[in-house]
Amino acid sequence: MIVLWRVSDGPRRVGFAVGRQIRGAVRRNRVRRRLREAYRAARAVAPAGVDLVVIGRSAALTLALGALVDDMRAAFGVVATQRP
Repeated sequence: MIVLWRVSDGPRRVGFAVGRQIRGAVRRNRVRRRLREAYRAARAVAPAGVDLVVIGRSAALTLALGALVDDMRAAFGVVATQRP
């Protein structure tokens, strides 16, 4: 997963994207659903006042949901420390 972010004046917004490198709409939608569920579990540590884009990769299909949540929390922690 890749997390892109930028500072915004409004509330936190999150978007999810999955490239067509993951073949099949069913698999892409499954990655998107798993990322949304991981975000729901990690939302508390996400910084406020940012726009986030979470880009799913094929590893999101095979990783356990707990590991995906931990990766997302770690990424949000980096975003929080990098924020000006």
